[in-house]
Amino acid sequence: MQTILDIGLVPLIVLDDAAQAVPFGQALVAGGIPIAEVTFRTDACLDTIRAMAQHVPGLIVGAGTVHNVAQAEAAVRAGATFIVTPAFNPAVTEWCLRNHIDILPGTVSPADIEAANGMGIEVCKFFPAAAYGGVKTLKALAGPFGHMKFVPTGGVNYDNMLEYLDLPNVAAVGGSFMTPSAMVKNRQWADITATCQAAVDKLLGFAICHTGIHCQTKEEAEAVTDRLCGLLHQKKIEVPGASWFVGTLVEVCYKKLPGEKGHVGIDTRDIDRAIAYYKRQGVEFAEDGFTYDDQGRVRLAYFKELYHGFSVHLRRQPK
Repeated sequence: MQTILDIGLVPLIVLDDAAQAVPFGQALVAGGIPIAEVTFRTDACLDTIRAMAQHVPGLIVGAGTVHNVAQAEAAVRAGATFIVTPAFNPAVTEWCLRNHIDILPGTVSPADIEAANGMGIEVCKFFPAAAYGGVKTLKALAGPFGHMKFVPTGGVNYDNMLEYLDLPNVAAVGGSFMTPSAMVKNRQWADITATCQAAVDKLLGFAICHTGIHCQTKEEAEAVTDRLCGLLHQKKIEVPGASWFVGTLVEVCYKKLPGEKGHVGIDTRDIDRAIAYYKRQGVEFAEDGFTYDDQGRVRLAYFKELYHGFSVHLRRQPK
């Protein structure tokens, strides 16, 4: 479940032919969203779960639209590692908790949420999100249920996904917008990969925020800064005891930082998920390369690897 929340996107899978399961699952992994919520909407559901779980390494496979314990048991036997219900179902929830299976119970009302919370659940599905007020309702629920997190689905799409993900009580979003039915029908696996990658790119919002030049002395750094400010018609901004900025384009440092020659700063709109994303790609972070803001959140995170004498760091994008 933590990996699902780190990724922040849960694709909905509806397949009529389990023979398509493996290339479909591989497309999800290649697109950076190694999650499949396979719904009990077709007879191919269990075979799809089984094929994906057995033959697509790295894919987290779960079952959605689960209405009863029998379906949950069958899904787990087939290889599902999480269960999603469309509405709050005490029997299915109890079975999952008793058998240590991650579950996202469907909720839409305060009564549902209170019942789920009473069973120790801290993350719930919110469905159908748009029909029940969407972002506005989730904001209202944050007051009385401040400790609860939600995964809204139903009416969530590429255009509005960030409105949901920007809410503190939204742990992830789900839906079929990452796996359009026309692409599935036509077996356009490369297009599904591209669609998933586009959603990941939008969620993380990577952009170069500045480049850094590392100097040996304060005097050298100031001289470089003055020259660049003149060339680029930028304002000179001092960071006492560390560096100067040439507007927002270049940081000229005299304080010792990773990287002999300089550094590259990458902004991301979601630094926690960006760190998790890069770790999934095998990127390592320097153990002493993290700095935090006054709220205890990660502000900067340096990669362990240097690139031709340059370090690279992620930065929490200023709001």
